[in-house]
Amino acid sequence: MPINAHPGYIKAEQEYHLAETTEQKIKALKKMISEAPKHKGAETLRAKLKKKLAKLKYSKEKEIKKNKSRKKGIRKADLQAIIIGLTNSGKSSILKALTNAEPLIAGYGFTTQQPEIGTMNHENCGIQIIDLPPIASENFDKGLVNNADTLLIVVEKLHEIQPVLEQITNKKAKKIIIFNKIDLHDESTKRKISETLKSKRYNHIIISTITNEGIEELKNKILKSFPIIRIYTRHPGKKEKLDDKPVILQPDSTLEDVAEKILHGYSKRVKHAKITGPSAKFTGQKVGLKHVVKDRDIVEFFTE
Repeated sequence: MPINAHPGYIKAEQEYHLAETTEQKIKALKKMISEAPKHKGAETLRAKLKKKLAKLKYSKEKEIKKNKSRKKGIRKADLQAIIIGLTNSGKSSILKALTNAEPLIAGYGFTTQQPEIGTMNHENCGIQIIDLPPIASENFDKGLVNNADTLLIVVEKLHEIQPVLEQITNKKAKKIIIFNKIDLHDESTKRKISETLKSKRYNHIIISTITNEGIEELKNKILKSFPIIRIYTRHPGKKEKLDDKPVILQPDSTLEDVAEKILHGYSKRVKHAKITGPSAKFTGQKVGLKHVVKDRDIVEFFTE
């Protein structure tokens, strides 16, 4: 600490030593430089601070480039939900409870350094779930958030909701407020939390990854957040055997869309189709490619 240091410098120096991320350290160093004594005797101090700041900025640029290269490997699935929230809110535990992922889970802050990806299989649908680093992290990816279909906003206190929502500019995405760690509260407090969330008209759910309370309901909410229909296909003559995974499409899609989703150009080979389900007038109705399908239809394609 320099001689005759201003209280503002001392406070900035303390913030620097307590900083957990490169971005926080850079912010504190800038403040230290602005608050450092201006007399000639402090020139060496200011030079050291500026050198340290330059090194941190260089490190941050390297981290950004490294993160960008990793992000290129994230290919958006047909159905994608992004988990966001503050540090230590339990995001990684939720990813593990919902998917096949095995993220690092620890009691200290900023455990998640890079996007963690898992697949949630629910009602024969594979949904890509991505857990992002905490909002305060320099690795928080706003690009993924802005491109998301569904946002899972994890909180453990009611007052955290609004600050997190203010960080989101994606107006199109469906948002589900996940009040986590509900096992830490008694039944009376649970009711109060639920009533408050209802009064705010949030699309919400209260859960615990310790007791699994609300986990199945959360899976249902996530699936229903997507405006999709599921079309099952069956090979002609094999009525007892359906393909395991449905074809995922937007509402008002046609049989031609189904065929093209299976294989590009496949619709040109289709002579006709038979359909059973909500859009059919009767079991095995013979229809053309312009037929509009509905959720849970079963389709058999007949080719030339």
